Amino acid sequence: MLSIDLTGKRALVAGVADDGGFGFAIAKALGEAGASVCVATWPPALGIFKTLLERGKFDASLALADGGKLGFEKIYPLDAEFDALDDAPAELRDSRRYRDCGDFSIAGLARAIAADFGDDGLDIVVHSLANGSEVKNPLLQTSRKGYLSAIGASAYSNVSMVQRLGPLVRRGGAFLSLSYLASERAVPGYGGGMSSAKAALESDTRLLAYEAGRQWGHRVNVISAGPYASRAASAIGFIDQMVDYARRNAPLPEPITAREVGTTAAFLCSPLASGITGATVYVDKGFHAMGVAVDREGAVATGE
Repeated sequence: MLSIDLTGKRALVAGVADDGGFGFAIAKALGEAGASVCVATWPPALGIFKTLLERGKFDASLALADGGKLGFEKIYPLDAEFDALDDAPAELRDSRRYRDCGDFSIAGLARAIAADFGDDGLDIVVHSLANGSEVKNPLLQTSRKGYLSAIGASAYSNVSMVQRLGPLVRRGGAFLSLSYLASERAVPGYGGGMSSAKAALESDTRLLAYEAGRQWGHRVNVISAGPYASRAASAIGFIDQMVDYARRNAPLPEPITAREVGTTAAFLCSPLASGITGATVYVDKGFHAMGVAVDREGAVATGE
């Protein structure tokens, strides 16, 4: 039987702070496929995430199909807006939510992984990170600072992670990030520069695939997932309407699930996808293929 087998592989999933988003679903799918899984968590959410884990609040979500339970090999602090610790303002480093985290930068994460697992201790790196401080602002009302912040946190952070973690990934490794259709289509309300950040993320994926492929033999891909009502997505303010609109107009008229994104990620990070790199893979029930809405009076036949 052909199956996804990641036995003996170690994965790092950056951007896991609860059990409700794509990052957690990807971590779980990688674990179910046999990988050992480490996660990196935003410092302000790190304490409560660890506490909820210790108290068993995520036990139901951590249950695996074989009856086991997903465990995280390591949990690292990470604020991917900063390449090095010195890039973070002193008042942030000294704040209550950051001061006990050590080096929470991307470079600090790389050093911690090298210290824990050596210079070739990873096989898979997943970038499940996005932030736009002005995401509710139309682009015409977005400041330069907000726009560049969205690009830095949501797109350049992936470049920085490949730069610093690429040498720590065993040859033939896999990098994966998460995008959204706003990278190529206008989605009014998805503002603050986030659509531009997703477009940059997808463009960078193609060039990183070439550069990381030639330098280390790594593959670099991105999943463009349909709208999903995670806790993080609630910041957009109208995520439920986005989910409903996509459901009503997709070829498969149903919402996507986090597990569908997770299992696609496990495939793309596995040897079964050894010929796939530089690709944007859609997990959206086919919504991206549609050129006209079909949920209105007088629309073309749905075939139902």
